[in-house]
Amino acid sequence: MAALPNPFSDPVTLNEKPAVDAITANANANAHVQGPPTKRMKSTALPPAEPYKAVPKPWTTKPNPRARISYYLTWTLFIVGMGLGGLQSALTYRGVRLDRQPLCLVFEDNFNSGDDAAVFGTASTPGRWLREVDLSGFGNGEFEMTTGSSNNSFLLDDMLYLVPTLTNDGQPFADGTTYNATDCTFNLTAPGGGYNIGGKNADGTGDGAQFDWSGYYTACSRTTNDTAGTIINPIQSARLSTLVSARSGSESTLSRGSIRYGRVEFRAKMPRGDWLWPAIWMLPVNNTYGPWPASGEIDIVESRGNGLQYTNRGANYVQGSLNWGPNVLLNGVSKSYSWWSDRRKLFSSDFHTYALEWTDKFLRISVDSRLHTLLDMPFDKPFYTRGEFPPTIIDTHGQAVAVQNPWQNGTNATPFDQDFYLIMNVAVGGTNGWFPDGQGDKPWVNHAGNPPVDFVSGMGQWGPTWPQDFRDRAMVVDYVKMWKHCGDP
Repeated sequence: MAALPNPFSDPVTLNEKPAVDAITANANANAHVQGPPTKRMKSTALPPAEPYKAVPKPWTTKPNPRARISYYLTWTLFIVGMGLGGLQSALTYRGVRLDRQPLCLVFEDNFNSGDDAAVFGTASTPGRWLREVDLSGFGNGEFEMTTGSSNNSFLLDDMLYLVPTLTNDGQPFADGTTYNATDCTFNLTAPGGGYNIGGKNADGTGDGAQFDWSGYYTACSRTTNDTAGTIINPIQSARLSTLVSARSGSESTLSRGSIRYGRVEFRAKMPRGDWLWPAIWMLPVNNTYGPWPASGEIDIVESRGNGLQYTNRGANYVQGSLNWGPNVLLNGVSKSYSWWSDRRKLFSSDFHTYALEWTDKFLRISVDSRLHTLLDMPFDKPFYTRGEFPPTIIDTHGQAVAVQNPWQNGTNATPFDQDFYLIMNVAVGGTNGWFPDGQGDKPWVNHAGNPPVDFVSGMGQWGPTWPQDFRDRAMVVDYVKMWKHCGDP
């Protein structure tokens, strides 16, 4: 291969091409080794440009009439919708029933451990709560007796526990066995209460003929009689009330146990177990308008311990209601009850805060938030009108009797215009319809057979659903507070 000329020492003329010739010769010589020469791609010329076309300018184009209408219609509807939404919100806000009266705290109990004497009282000094002792079933055919025992109501870990337990392991006593509740409180809690045994009031006044001896024996004694089919109550439980402190009217230590209008609030966990019936509710201090339900009843919360499989609103439901009516055969509760449910968990699995708001214009019950309303009842018409009661009824003796309006001289709030006190209890079973026939594996029929005996006979069905841990079988209450309207007596 010929050497390339040195550009600095060997000048090359324009006609001389030794390097190029040498490279070309070398390439030709080796053509048989390297193959044919590489072909170059043919250049592709761009197509000739099309002549310029005029494009109409947007600002000179006449708009589509439909587009203009759609544009303005969209914005008009948006603005109108926003305005109507704002108006609705304002009207709804103004229409929400709120208690705007200043509130004064009159009762508070945080159930601090070791505070048993102040909570339950002693033999000589009443406490904030009365342990009601009664075997009567409280008019509902309940199967439990309520006791003054610390097995059924006690303080633990700064909480109040109301726990149902078995009497005699849930088995009937021998025929002829009599159970006398020596600490029975019927003489205190009966209508016109305050009686000592013998028909005298606690202050020494009164007539012995006024005392309900039949009611006393029913409430304070029970005998197992195989022939009659009666048994001693198979369950023991607890029922606590502020009746005694309500009658005392003391406000100096936040222990006045009643209000007429105001607010009640408590934090509680419901019990778990078939046929358990927890409730926190209120009754009138005095039956101003007559015997129940004429003087009213406020059920702040009731529930059932049955699980999710129960078909009549089990432990994932809580209910609020009002009971009222001109006599015991006519109760308007069907027009004044509602409930709240949690589809994801039971109310026995955690604590919830329940609240009652009560004025002469409305009554509202809610759980955790006003948005979770158990009952919202406006007092916008008389309760007798609301009830649409018949002019006559057939009484228990088969006689037609005229229905009288017990509230004819009252207001739209009557009978819920009096002082009411607070009750907390865990009932078991009953024949009043709270547990309807034909729902779940109910072992008794409300008005057939012998319900208490049938209930005990079905213990193999409901017994395993009662948790062994009393913390889960109990209604547990964290605190209770009551406020009244500051201007009220």
